[in-house]
Amino acid sequence: MILDTLSIINFKNIRDERLELSSGINCFVGDNGAGKTNILDAIHYLALAKSMYSITDAQGITHGEEFFMLDGALHSDDNRPNQVVCSYSRRTGKTLKYNGKEYDKLSEHVGRVPIVMVAPSDTALISDSAEERRRYLNRLISQMDRSYLAALVKYNTALQERNTLLKCNPSEDILLIYDSMLAAAADIIYQHRSDIVTRMQPLVAQYYAALSEERESVGIEYRSELQRASLEELLLASRQKDFVNEHTTTGIHRDEVVLTIGEHPLRKYGSQGQQKSFLVALKLAEYTILAEHCNERPILLLDDLFDKLDMRRVAQLLRLVGGDIFGQIFITDCNKHRLQSTLNEAGAEYKLFNIQNGTSTL
Repeated sequence: MILDTLSIINFKNIRDERLELSSGINCFVGDNGAGKTNILDAIHYLALAKSMYSITDAQGITHGEEFFMLDGALHSDDNRPNQVVCSYSRRTGKTLKYNGKEYDKLSEHVGRVPIVMVAPSDTALISDSAEERRRYLNRLISQMDRSYLAALVKYNTALQERNTLLKCNPSEDILLIYDSMLAAAADIIYQHRSDIVTRMQPLVAQYYAALSEERESVGIEYRSELQRASLEELLLASRQKDFVNEHTTTGIHRDEVVLTIGEHPLRKYGSQGQQKSFLVALKLAEYTILAEHCNERPILLLDDLFDKLDMRRVAQLLRLVGGDIFGQIFITDCNKHRLQSTLNEAGAEYKLFNIQNGTSTL
């Protein structure tokens, strides 16, 4: 998928910009706070109908304005033209149109514009709780299969209602109904998560070795209580515990994804450089799987490229993504000369935009 032009109105610190983009590498350089990452976030909105950060839509509006609008003209790898327009108004809310047609549900858009992002905030995948790693899998799989997203919504709704019931000492018959609802959705979620992690493991190891030239092995493992029994059996066994705690204590909402280096926890034993290399390898594995599934090369966003990566690893990354496997790439960095030097060393062709106060110049 190639984003040919991007128009931005009243989005964060960008009041009115129209960018003519390269089908290869696009670089955005400027001081911190200039608006580089906001351009990447606008692209993220067009792909997934939401910010890549935990902010509300209203927080995306330029201060003092009433709305923002993002308009992207794209073409697929087989040259089919497409247009995505995402807008948000304080009075009327958010709308998303694909080729002029507005969606009834925003979730219907997920997967139409495949996208992968590498950002400094990815460190949360290592440092934060298991919930962050589950959220990562949810985002990835939802781009590939809408039935997964539907199952996830059903599971979370049933889980919330079951937890409310547990505070009211419900009858066994009512709990059995919710157990069945949870189990049906959990089976779909569990299978998808298990399959995707199995596919990612050899790819993560391959990309990590190419990026870091390190000899240690890295791994990614999926752990779920459903690996030992069905969810209905687990829920029945934990019934009294659930009553005491007044919430559901077993299920796929407790799944874990374990990241390792040299068979040890990456969080404890990996250096900053090793952890960042692992995260980049993880995202490149995600890219490869998405590309194979969609028959479409995703858009790759590399925010603050040099964060915790030395120039040698960045140059190796650019050599990797400069191949035919990868398509359009967006890079941000605050040091223009460093980025240009690394790109030239990698032999990459690129288009460079200077960003200052939300305005771009070539």
